[in-house]
Amino acid sequence: MRSKEFDKALQSLASALQDDGNNIDAHYYSAVCLRYLGRPDEALETLKTLRKIAPNFGRALQEEGHVHKSRGNLKQALHLYTRATHANPSLSGSWRGQIEILLKQNREAEALRLKPHLERLVKMPPPLIAVMDLIAQGKLANAETLCRGFLKQTPHHVEAMRLLAEIGMKLNILHDAEFLLESALKLEPDNDLLRVEYIESLRKRQKIEAAHKEVLTLYNSNPDNLHFESLYAVLCMQMGLYEKALELFDNVLTKVPQDPVTLTSKGHALKTCGNTDDAIASYRRATESSSAYGEAWHSLANLKTVKLDDNDVSKMLTQINGDDLKFMDRVYINFSLGKAFEDAEDFDRAFFHYEAGNKSKKAQSRYVAEEMTDEFEQQKNLFSDKFIKSLIGCGHGAADPIFIVGLPRAGSTLLEQILSSHSQVDGTLELPNVLALVNDLRRGGNMTGDNLYPGILETLDAEKYAEFGQAFINDTQVHRQGAPFFIDKMPNNFRHIGLIKLMLPNAKIIDARRHPMGCCFSGFKQLFAEGQAFSYDLADIGHYFRDYQSLMDFWQGAFPGQILHVQYEDVVNDFEAQVRRILDYCGLPFEEACLSFYKTERAVRTPSSEQVRQPIYRGGIDQWRNFESHLSPLKEALGSVLDRYPN
Repeated sequence: MRSKEFDKALQSLASALQDDGNNIDAHYYSAVCLRYLGRPDEALETLKTLRKIAPNFGRALQEEGHVHKSRGNLKQALHLYTRATHANPSLSGSWRGQIEILLKQNREAEALRLKPHLERLVKMPPPLIAVMDLIAQGKLANAETLCRGFLKQTPHHVEAMRLLAEIGMKLNILHDAEFLLESALKLEPDNDLLRVEYIESLRKRQKIEAAHKEVLTLYNSNPDNLHFESLYAVLCMQMGLYEKALELFDNVLTKVPQDPVTLTSKGHALKTCGNTDDAIASYRRATESSSAYGEAWHSLANLKTVKLDDNDVSKMLTQINGDDLKFMDRVYINFSLGKAFEDAEDFDRAFFHYEAGNKSKKAQSRYVAEEMTDEFEQQKNLFSDKFIKSLIGCGHGAADPIFIVGLPRAGSTLLEQILSSHSQVDGTLELPNVLALVNDLRRGGNMTGDNLYPGILETLDAEKYAEFGQAFINDTQVHRQGAPFFIDKMPNNFRHIGLIKLMLPNAKIIDARRHPMGCCFSGFKQLFAEGQAFSYDLADIGHYFRDYQSLMDFWQGAFPGQILHVQYEDVVNDFEAQVRRILDYCGLPFEEACLSFYKTERAVRTPSSEQVRQPIYRGGIDQWRNFESHLSPLKEALGSVLDRYPN
């Protein structure tokens, strides 16, 4: 290709594609060769194939933009260049392409807004441009190595520090990311991009008050910046200041009345504090403003109480059948169509769209089921009777936390709502504190590399576990309203019950469980924001449930009588008895309010938010049977696990 022998390059690439039809680079370079050979139609066909394999590959989107630009299709080229820079900000060709087209169309103001991005890239050292490119491709280990090498040569380079923090954020190494961004801000206190990313790191670490303080700094110094005003509104939501959040969203909407992003965010605020009708109206306005904005459609569908009509379905199908949707918009709309067709009892079409949305997410995921199995086995090997007995009496003695663990969609939000209806219990949300601690332990001083967890737990002493427990109590205080007990319902905490018992030995742990077919399929058709990569494939989710049950059996044996298993079907079928059983385990007196949990007014931020505001019902237990003809991979993966659950 460098010597412009594109025919010979194509032959070599064809050979590579015979060996691996999903070779992203081979498809991409083939398209480049075809464009240079003056074969644009074939180039676009190749890029169409590549889009199915890697829908968010920035260089392919840029190449598609180049083809359309060469053919004079400037509108489409501009759209593709915009998508390319969204997927990969290191692509100077796409920034330059956007600016050229906007200037040709006499849209100088828009071009001027993009010029700083291009100028920043032009001034950036080439190694850091390479780091940006590697991050965009998901090659985080390579990006970290290159970025750390650059920082050794140039220790206080702010952009390198920011990029290393970005890698940490993507890997959920939040402590390191926060430290890097805080240090960089001391060097460049007026760098707004740095401050925005620092705020995001604080949000992810649940340091909401600190994030709120930082966003006020941005907002007060830039009162006309709509992005900062929206960010301020989001932080107010997280602080529970819903009236202020809604006021700020309305301020933004006076300046951009039909902005679908703000309308959707406003809908989230309204939904969270229980104003469902107004939330629906806001989501509807967002879909009317842009039928391509997938999050608005999904927000409506995800309420579970709204049925999308034929007109809605027609609009979404028009979008899904086109080629212009952004990656996540396509995912959102597929899941929304799945819900719409399920409500219409067209279960085959519903499954088609659920599966399409999941396939797209799985293509982006690095999840390997066997690696999770291995991690669970490491937990079992570490927590021997000898190891547990050696640490009896360690940790922080607080009995405040009640952990509700299990798989998503197993009824944990229902249990939380029941318990948080009690006068002595604060409901919070899915707190990330335990997972953040695990990630800190996992990598030691590096973001990528050898996994030190759970083996590292053997090297820690009782004082360290007490320190972890105290930090958990301190850091979660912001979410509490003064009750003596509080709930952490992060489902994935079941993986780390051993660590929880070492640092908080008096904490209560409730295992929320549901029939594996119902639980797994409900997870498959639910689009999670993050952290549930196993849910994108029926075989993966069945494998995960099998491993989860095996690990929970182990924890029950390791900590006998200390973990309460609550079966969702039992709660539905014998509600009051199960409520009393749960309260007894938690050492709480019975209160009638727990039986009328749906009347409790509190913010609920999970996909089940509307369902737990209604009386308990049996309708959801057997919904999976409508899709049974498609669920063979799930049944095969679950295997003998199904024998433990009655049909």
